[in-house]
Amino acid sequence: MGTLGRAIYSVGFWIRETGQALDRLGCRLQGNYYFQEQREHRTLMNVFDKAPAVDKDAFVAPSASIIGNVHVGRGSSIWYGCVLRGDVNSISVGSGTNIQDNSLVHVAKSNLSGKVLPTIIGDNVTVGHSAVLHGCTVEDEAFVGAGATLLDGVCVEKNAMVAAGALVRQNTRIPCGEVWGGNPAKFLRKLTEEEKAFISQSSLNYANLAQVHAAENAKGFDEIEFEKVLRKKFARRDEEYDSMLGVVRETPPELILSNNIMPDKMPKAA
Repeated sequence: MGTLGRAIYSVGFWIRETGQALDRLGCRLQGNYYFQEQREHRTLMNVFDKAPAVDKDAFVAPSASIIGNVHVGRGSSIWYGCVLRGDVNSISVGSGTNIQDNSLVHVAKSNLSGKVLPTIIGDNVTVGHSAVLHGCTVEDEAFVGAGATLLDGVCVEKNAMVAAGALVRQNTRIPCGEVWGGNPAKFLRKLTEEEKAFISQSSLNYANLAQVHAAENAKGFDEIEFEKVLRKKFARRDEEYDSMLGVVRETPPELILSNNIMPDKMPKAA
């Protein structure tokens, strides 16, 4: 970004800061009659003496909310719009697990059976988009499909799969190697070897993808602007025309995703 761009950015920053200061002053002048909008989102939030514990190598998206007694293990990823609320009990997320966008994880303090239930999610688990997990246990390398709901006391055993949109009733146990689906959920069939391999690969893919999102979210304004210029420059090249001229252009390393992020882009063996 050039000198003029920096100057415009700085002026915009000062204007926004001034606007916020004027808003605070106006609120003070209104006294007890003012309405103050809460704009700041808190990704990690305590509830009394209960504080989240997130491993330094885990990825938590900026718009996610982790509240209270929640533990997130190494290499796990909590994606955009997720809520993990450990206010009346604890939530434990193991290592290498991914909880995808807009999912909700909560706990049980009281229910019809009178049990107080935490939510326990094991290692290398995949929880699909918009799933709801409430006071349940999901063991290692299990798979919960998008939009599925797991109610109090449910246990999904290792290498089991809950189909997308399923509603699993209270205290249901889904045995290892089985696929359950429907409303209410029931046994459909056994997992195939391909599906077992897919579950393992899914957690690995999301662990790699989380590293990219963590790096992108950590970038500053200048770095983002620099990459925009690079993309604009290299988007105009014509590889066929370059090959006719014998020109070889190297893509800047800033614009290259590693092979484990985009496996379909890996060069094919001759």
